[in-house]
Amino acid sequence: MSKLGFSRELRLLTPAQFNFVFQQPFRASLPELSIIARPNTLQSPRLGLTIAKKYVKRANQRNRIKRICRESFRLQQCQLPSYDFIIIARKGIGELDNALLFKALNKLWQRHLRFSKKS
Repeated sequence: MSKLGFSRELRLLTPAQFNFVFQQPFRASLPELSIIARPNTLQSPRLGLTIAKKYVKRANQRNRIKRICRESFRLQQCQLPSYDFIIIARKGIGELDNALLFKALNKLWQRHLRFSKKS
């Protein structure tokens, strides 16, 4: 059985790590959110989150979205390729309930899986 943790090694932490992904990203998008990715040299995928106050005003809503994003990544990480992923929130993400957000994230993870198998 594989471990499904979300340790510090699985996170994008520094601005340099985020900038690396933003330079030449592969993008999968929905109107409410995007996941951009770029291959890394590690043996595991990593996750970064950008949830702007501009689109989600209240801190408790931003935290809810982050929790769901991290949980979705944690459950999918054994299937994902060794890429650095950044989830970008857009206008309207605050109106999605937990189930719809989780479903949207799963759809975007599947797009990245298909894309990584093609390249």
